[in-house]
Amino acid sequence: MKEKQKIFALGFFDGVHLGHQALLRECFRLAAELNAQPAAITFDRHPQALFTPTPPALINTNTDRDALLRRFGIRHIHRLPVTSDVMSTPWQIFLTHLFAEGAVGFVCGDDFRFGHKGEGNGEKLTNFCAEKGLPCVIVAEQSMDGVRISSSHIRKLIEDGDTETAAKFMGHPHILSGEVVPGRQLGRTLGIPTANLRLPADVVCPRFGVYACRAWVDGKSYPAVTNVGVRPTVSGEGITVEPWILDFDGDLYGKRIALEFHQFLRPEQKFGSLEELKAEILKNAEETRTVLK
Repeated sequence: MKEKQKIFALGFFDGVHLGHQALLRECFRLAAELNAQPAAITFDRHPQALFTPTPPALINTNTDRDALLRRFGIRHIHRLPVTSDVMSTPWQIFLTHLFAEGAVGFVCGDDFRFGHKGEGNGEKLTNFCAEKGLPCVIVAEQSMDGVRISSSHIRKLIEDGDTETAAKFMGHPHILSGEVVPGRQLGRTLGIPTANLRLPADVVCPRFGVYACRAWVDGKSYPAVTNVGVRPTVSGEGITVEPWILDFDGDLYGKRIALEFHQFLRPEQKFGSLEELKAEILKNAEETRTVLK
């Protein structure tokens, strides 16, 4: 069988949660049976972005979604642009295009819709594959504690600051990565040098507050006490994500770091002085070390 032949998992995969991972397991199983390669179809932005100026915020950037898919074994990621041409493609033509990419089988969730007006679904995909003599698996809805595992539910948990429950539904901590950009360097004057990340405009904003995080820098992990918000004590402007990466000594400017959000520690608040702010951050740093143990 040619190396290019693939089993495609169809979905958006925002968050790459436990429901998505059930699809990926079936994708790997079929790929092993057919000596094919597991692959995933995803999109460059939320499909609703084509129809509304305020689509749902994403759990992950494209970069972070790709990293998660690769973590779970996907090596071939086909990201489709959300354009009128792509989204108006008849579902049969959509599948035919994937044949040109080497498709020899498909996996999708029972609620997945594709093609013009979402007319393609699991039943049509199953019939299409039966006519072609190709394997097809439709994965049933996944739930936990009686709650359907979905990107929308996880998104709400992150907005509420409940990153611990979000991690249970995803099977991994919430991840946000970005390039370190220059800030006001006020933290350095306090002996607490923080990195500054911009929150991408289309990504869900965690509840304002301080989190126990794990930061990944150049392939190594460090505990990081991270503030998400507008820094009211120092009259900050705009939403920033500021991790103080503990035990790290070096220049971070221009580096790309990834944050894993493990636990919400406290809401963002305005302190009466910089000394009070520093004392609280030092306390939060010790709490972060305890959480990550």
